[in-house]
Amino acid sequence: MPTPSAYLPEKFDPALPVALIAGQGIYPQLVAKSARAAGIALRLIAFEGENRAPSSWRPSPRPKGTACMSARSARTLKLLEKFGAGYALMAGQVTPRRLFDGLRPDLKAAQILLSLKRRNAETIFGAIAKEIEDLGIRLLDARAFLDEHLASPGCMTGGRFPIEKEYVDHGIHIARECARLDIGQGCVVRKGTVLAVEAFEGTDEMLTRAGGLKADESLFVKTVKARQDFRFDVPCFGLRTLETMQAAGLKAAALESDGVILLDKPAVIEKARGWKISLLGF
Repeated sequence: MPTPSAYLPEKFDPALPVALIAGQGIYPQLVAKSARAAGIALRLIAFEGENRAPSSWRPSPRPKGTACMSARSARTLKLLEKFGAGYALMAGQVTPRRLFDGLRPDLKAAQILLSLKRRNAETIFGAIAKEIEDLGIRLLDARAFLDEHLASPGCMTGGRFPIEKEYVDHGIHIARECARLDIGQGCVVRKGTVLAVEAFEGTDEMLTRAGGLKADESLFVKTVKARQDFRFDVPCFGLRTLETMQAAGLKAAALESDGVILLDKPAVIEKARGWKISLLGF
């Protein structure tokens, strides 16, 4: 039987339930749809305050092998044990503290946080991942089941990409250096000049800021870290980002192939074509 995703572990057992830890946005919806289509027994954990309407994408009637729960206090580890999950997958933005709320006892969470030399999203989620895997539950690559939604090589919107290769290469270099230094994973460049880099403010704010400068022939680049932990940190590009580019007057984006998820790729590409925004996979 062929594997349902290239991003599953080599000895993935499709008979074991996968617990989907669902955060904000359409991302967990896409994962759930693809996993169910592959016949995976799915268990859903949705967080009140993170996923604004988790019930809206629960199937009705609920299919066999699916359990859904909205966790006000996010007792994540208890739920994973209760579900008998063999695997877990984080999809969508989740505030780290909501996951730590579920560690037993509460003192345990404090001990983990105090043990971290750097307390950022990467180190906190890394600690959470260890707690999950200490239960014997394998935390999956968060690209699993979304193979068809990943950026792919070439101009995904068709036609000739409007930015010269020299300037694309420059943008990729800047974005990768920013990622290496853990500043951010995106930048906007124009003809060899850096207009903006992504930091704590996030992608949309960076794009808006860059749009206030000379935006014609500008390029937005989104990359991944050299040692990206894809279990909980996958760069995404969706309709909201596309809308921000349109409002800012930015007409070209380069996204790292197999590393950046296009949230509902067919819809993103269709809208980009309509707005004459070119999307390149590199």
